[in-house]
Amino acid sequence: ENIAIIERAQVALGPGFTVLTGETGAGKSLLIDAIELALGERADFDLVRSGARSATVSVAFDLSTRPELIKECGELGIPLEDSMLYVQRELIAEGRSQCRVGGKLLPVANLRQLGILLVDLHGQHDHQALLHADRHVEYLDDWIGTPAARALEAVHACFTAAQEAKRRLIALRTGLRDREQRLDLLSFQVKEIESAEPRAGELEDLEAQLTRLQHVEKLSNAAYAAIEALADGETNATDLVAGSAVGLGAVERFDPVLATLLESLNGSLISLQEGVHELRAYAEGLEADPDGLEEVAGRIDLLKRLRRKYGADEAEVLAFLDQAREQLALLDDAEQSEEELAQKLADSEQELRKEAKNLTDLRKIRALEFDALVARQLADLGMERALFRTEFSLREPDGAGADDIQFFFSANAGEPEKPLSRIASGGEISRVMLAIKCAFAGRAGVPTLIFDEVDAGLGGRAAATVAAKLEELAAHYQVIVISHLPQIASRAISHYRIEKAESAGRVVAQVRRLDDNERVEEIARMLAGERITASALENARDMLVTARPER
Repeated sequence: ENIAIIERAQVALGPGFTVLTGETGAGKSLLIDAIELALGERADFDLVRSGARSATVSVAFDLSTRPELIKECGELGIPLEDSMLYVQRELIAEGRSQCRVGGKLLPVANLRQLGILLVDLHGQHDHQALLHADRHVEYLDDWIGTPAARALEAVHACFTAAQEAKRRLIALRTGLRDREQRLDLLSFQVKEIESAEPRAGELEDLEAQLTRLQHVEKLSNAAYAAIEALADGETNATDLVAGSAVGLGAVERFDPVLATLLESLNGSLISLQEGVHELRAYAEGLEADPDGLEEVAGRIDLLKRLRRKYGADEAEVLAFLDQAREQLALLDDAEQSEEELAQKLADSEQELRKEAKNLTDLRKIRALEFDALVARQLADLGMERALFRTEFSLREPDGAGADDIQFFFSANAGEPEKPLSRIASGGEISRVMLAIKCAFAGRAGVPTLIFDEVDAGLGGRAAATVAAKLEELAAHYQVIVISHLPQIASRAISHYRIEKAESAGRVVAQVRRLDDNERVEEIARMLAGERITASALENARDMLVTARPER
């Protein structure tokens, strides 16, 4: 609602292949802007329709066939309704933005994290992870699948062990440089905290106790005054309620309604008597305790001093105590500990290099297959002479292995391969991305793929092959394509047209699902332009029948 010239639009996107068409400037790019907003992209407040207070995008995702996404939502604390995820993003014209997921307010950063898992949106000049070389290793590992995941898990475990051994060794060696001073200081700190025996949350309890001790007289006076009014005074609430109950009991037999009222009144009397009993016990337990007051105040002072020195609260003070004990134990047996830790670090790093090499070997072997598959897909997309290669360079191993991986590409034989990020042609990037997505088909990836003008620079046979590839992808994903090509539009299961109209003197963009006859007219327009001829209509019918013979 109120996204620029879109006053209101509702689109029900089904599974499989959906195409959106329309003239240039009709508002197709606004749909992409709206989807990006719903996925957590940065807010552009110029999108708020002129005169409107706010702009809103609402999207519903059906996750019933994606248990891994349902699990992810659970881990992020995002509520679902019968496996349905509801996302709403609102832009306030004054310059504020808020998003709700499952009815809960959610930080935009969390929405962006979730959006990456839900939709992969590829615009002509915005290809997300594919243009970031540091993400290429993830593409390859996802394509390899389970073997890569297991190898990565082994590498990560070794890396974690090596990091822990390194941390402990550095801590020990740092301590050895001033061992005696450190021993004295740590011993003093441990003794000071241990002798105080702090408990988590103790200071708050003590401050409440101190307040009570400081105001014993006021508390006692108030308690006894209440007891006087409720039970001990010449005229008191207990006697009045009891007398009322007796009086009503005497006439209860004349009206059955009084039985219920009398039962409630007697219950109130019992509650009142119990309350007076508890209040009397409370009042009798109150007594001035100057020694106790001094003791509590001293304890509070001690805990505050510990907080100033060792942590913001008792929990942090106790965590400091654990660390100090660990360092003290290391220093007490420093020479033997250093030798053992150095050996443990060496063993951990050796095991890390071994597991990282296993992962590298797996990646290199499977990368050859991946490269060949992507090259075949590129050939199908009209780039028969294109070259695609996964380039490896080694680095120090970490939790992700020892490989820097980058995809290299050349559109024509004889031209040097270059990193994907340096390719100038949007059409070439689109086809490389589409080839990789086809290589992934059925293996991994987000449930929804959106292509904004993936047909840029295409025509004839290349357009037909791209259309076939998109249809192939739609067997595995929900595929949504914004296109100017009739070859692509004719392959879709669902066809929407974005068009401009005038309402109340203002231009508005409308989104309409086309029926079979309207599809013929739209594809004819895409073939012939605004002047639709009989031959264009016939060609459009032929394209639709050829694309979907069951029509």
